[in-house]
Amino acid sequence: MNVTDINDEQARRNEALQAEIIDRNWTEKEFDQFFNLSLDMFSISGFDGYFKKLNKAWEENIGFTNDELQAKPFVEFVHPDDRKATIAETEKLKSGKNTIRFENRYLCKDGAYKWLSWNAKQVAEEKLIYATARDITERKLAEAALLKERDWAQKYLDIAGIIMVAINADQKTTLINKKGCEILGFKEHEIIGKNWFDNFIPERIRDEIKTTYENLMSGNIEPVEFFENPVLTNSGREKIIAWHNSILRDDAGNINGILCSGEDITEHKHADEKASKLLNELKTIFNNIPLGIVYLDSKFKFLSANKFFCDMAGFSEEELVGKLCYETVGEYSDDPSRKGTEKICSFCMKHKCLKVKKPTVMERPLGDSIVKVTTVPELDKNGNISNFMEITEDITETRETEERIREQAALLDKARDAIAVRDMEDTLIYWNKGAEHLYGWTAKEAIGNNANELLYKEMSPLLVEAQKIVMEKGEWMGELHHITKDEKEIIVESRWTMVYDNGGKPKSILILNTDITEKKKLEVQLLRTQRLESIGTLASGIAHDINNVLTPIILSLDLLQEKFTDDESQKLINIIGRNAKRGASLIKQIQSFAKGIEGERIHLQVAHIISEIMQVAKETFPRSIEVKTHVSKDLWAISGDATQLHQVLMNLCVNARDAMPDGGILSISAENISIDESYARMNIEARVGRFIDITVSDTGIGIPPEIQERIFEPFFTTKEHGKGTGIGLSTVYTIVKSHGGFVTLYSEAGKGTEFKVCLPAVKTTETQKIEERIELPAGLGECILVVEDEKPIREITGSTLEAHGYSVLKANDGAEAVAIYGQNIDKIKIVLMDMMMPVMEGAASIQALRKINPGLKIIAVSGLTENNKLANNASIVQAFLSKPYTAEKLLKTIHDVLKGK
Repeated sequence: MNVTDINDEQARRNEALQAEIIDRNWTEKEFDQFFNLSLDMFSISGFDGYFKKLNKAWEENIGFTNDELQAKPFVEFVHPDDRKATIAETEKLKSGKNTIRFENRYLCKDGAYKWLSWNAKQVAEEKLIYATARDITERKLAEAALLKERDWAQKYLDIAGIIMVAINADQKTTLINKKGCEILGFKEHEIIGKNWFDNFIPERIRDEIKTTYENLMSGNIEPVEFFENPVLTNSGREKIIAWHNSILRDDAGNINGILCSGEDITEHKHADEKASKLLNELKTIFNNIPLGIVYLDSKFKFLSANKFFCDMAGFSEEELVGKLCYETVGEYSDDPSRKGTEKICSFCMKHKCLKVKKPTVMERPLGDSIVKVTTVPELDKNGNISNFMEITEDITETRETEERIREQAALLDKARDAIAVRDMEDTLIYWNKGAEHLYGWTAKEAIGNNANELLYKEMSPLLVEAQKIVMEKGEWMGELHHITKDEKEIIVESRWTMVYDNGGKPKSILILNTDITEKKKLEVQLLRTQRLESIGTLASGIAHDINNVLTPIILSLDLLQEKFTDDESQKLINIIGRNAKRGASLIKQIQSFAKGIEGERIHLQVAHIISEIMQVAKETFPRSIEVKTHVSKDLWAISGDATQLHQVLMNLCVNARDAMPDGGILSISAENISIDESYARMNIEARVGRFIDITVSDTGIGIPPEIQERIFEPFFTTKEHGKGTGIGLSTVYTIVKSHGGFVTLYSEAGKGTEFKVCLPAVKTTETQKIEERIELPAGLGECILVVEDEKPIREITGSTLEAHGYSVLKANDGAEAVAIYGQNIDKIKIVLMDMMMPVMEGAASIQALRKINPGLKIIAVSGLTENNKLANNASIVQAFLSKPYTAEKLLKTIHDVLKGK
């Protein structure tokens, strides 16, 4: 170690800390934490000689707190005998000298004085003096004692709290005090007389220390005020000692040794090393954390910025520090509330943090990025903002991802199918608009609920199997029965696909559901038709064989009557004949069902047949049954067999009679209808064209839903044994079909049944001219509220109205209808109300709507014609529309109601 190194070493530790404090741009909080780490006394004062800031070590060593010394003159506490020299030293700093070192006696709070050794550095641009001080009182007292009397000094040295070592010209130890022995771990006799450098200085620096000692002894260099070096202890470990050297001279004034007084600063050094390491680690974290972190002062000037922020903003830290926001990364604007024309960052001006003085979060543009800025204010003792710490997160990719997700969600919401996602605990985590329309629950209502509890009445074996298969194979497809919000059962074609995370583990299940409820109904109709055709083929074969059996029996009866003429034989032959003919008649009906009875086709007026049937009914049916008819005057003609059609209507009337054992109303009506695509979509057997609609309805017991699909099967009957053959309705079905028509059924338990027989009208020149002249009435943007629980009917009706100039609102049930009308009371002109719905049926819904608006125009819709009695009372509804209805009938009814007809 050369002379320059030694001189630098005496203040290296303190100057390093001074440099850290001076050169870095600290926040107040950072500065306080670092400033108070040192065990040495740190102070900051102005060129005017007044204290500005002191660390905690001052209070521990001198007794005065920071607040007690702040804004007080430095020299006021210096011993009067030392003030002149102290002022002279500080003047050197003001005149331009960078660093000075001096000693003086300083007043303590308890009234005593301590010797302090000072290291001071000036910062000219800030007109500040940064100084460190160390307590050297014991060393000073020890040196004074040594100079007075050596024996007395030895006693004093033994009670001193510092190590004292004297080394002669031969480099041997001539004196060691008790503290020195404790620090080194040797006894005094183990040290005295030993070469100090060879025995107690580590080998790696031994030569340098010896050279310095030799230069001191020769007088080539001045004694070094401070320096540090490690010494070897008895345990082999090293301890670091901070030394102060004094030259020893003999009586002639010649140098004959050196006195070294030292303090064990091992713990100080370790603390400094830990603090330095901690600061380096914090700085590394500060620069490598994947968030932008900056410190700003109260005027929005950058104090520091980490690497992540610099990369994000496109500036180096040197380009940011000391500059205002608007000069670098922010827009700026004049602030009228400030004096002059000072410009500051408009983003900072608007920042909520300035007002609430609490941590806040905002988003802002930064270059080409969007960032989220969390601002944490630092307040001074008066509650004013002194600095800001801002944590900046680049959320550009997050916002772009969210936008893509929103776009994808918008596309999924346009899908007609229901799309849902459930996690591995069966909780719904996604629900598109298609699902809302199909099930009735909004996304807010559905998400977070258990899918199985929401959509199923119970865990069916098929559902359990589906869950098992999708876990094993990753996908599953099949039909499931679901429940809607209004507790209506629907059938869906469901496709399940497993979604995996990046690790290949099951994450969620994507479900696509298509409503096939109406499709299944049409399939049932088709299967019923096919089943009836199969039964017909079978019945035809049986009838042929039975006819072969009956034919010889009937032919033999005449021969038997001629041969056996006695009364008893004739009686038996007549019994056989009557039953054989009855069997033949029954076979004839079976053949009619099986193949249809071709018969003679002529142009007929249905009104005549209805008149005959009603005459028979009035004369033969019980008086408790009221018979009504309604036949349009301009009824079109049909092509058919009068006898067969007479049989059709008679069979239907007889069934209606039997369904009203306690009396009721039997109605027969006939009208012209034009079946369009909308109507045809509601019935698989219907086709577009002109038809005569003959309706036979009753107010009887109705037909249960579970047997409605079987009523047209031959030999199926619900009547008691002996009261019905089960062949009547099958014959009706066959005859109507053979005439090119179709039959529909609508029945409600306890309210009655309605059969509609639709027969094709004859296309005469007259009817063709009528067809050409017909124009469907159109709307002028009037709003119609369609209330219908059957989705296909609701959608078809809405589409038809919209296609003809009306605007449409739709409701699934009466409760929803009342809510929608309440929100659109000035907009809705007519309510199209289905009379049979879940939640709130038609009659109750009409009453609720009338309470809101007594003058509201309402059209009642039902499959039972008898419900049209509501239309007879204008205070209840303005018109009645029977299901299924054509577009012409729908539009004409709405047009008439709007016009007040």
